[in-house]
Amino acid sequence: MLVVGIGTVVATLWIPLDHNGSWDARSFPLISAATLILLGGLLLRPSADEEAPATSIPRGPFYLLALVIIYLWLIGKFGYLISTAAIAPVTLWLFGIRNPTTLAVAAIAIPAAYHVLFFEVLGVFPPYGEWFDLFDVIGG
Repeated sequence: MLVVGIGTVVATLWIPLDHNGSWDARSFPLISAATLILLGGLLLRPSADEEAPATSIPRGPFYLLALVIIYLWLIGKFGYLISTAAIAPVTLWLFGIRNPTTLAVAAIAIPAAYHVLFFEVLGVFPPYGEWFDLFDVIGG
């Protein structure tokens, strides 16, 4: 997590400055990177229970990282709505939610909520899908 946070800081520095020369476009990525660095640093601190036996490395974070990479690829190919509808239930399943009804509702509710938040309230639009985008069909 620490390494990903440091990599994010470096990647954030490649984001162009705003038209007025401010760092506004870099603010959210830098805050996210700082959070990753902080959490990664906390994970490196020694355990309070020194007598605990060594355990295997948990696989959950690696599954989540793979899911993020797949999600980013899907957004580029199929657009935001389809990608989010496909990945949201899988993410909830990784966090232990197994109710099929909840997962089905998440596939619809999460893209809808994010659409309202980002597109309608904040005016932030992701890139359209290269192969297919649901906005082409629904007229977005």
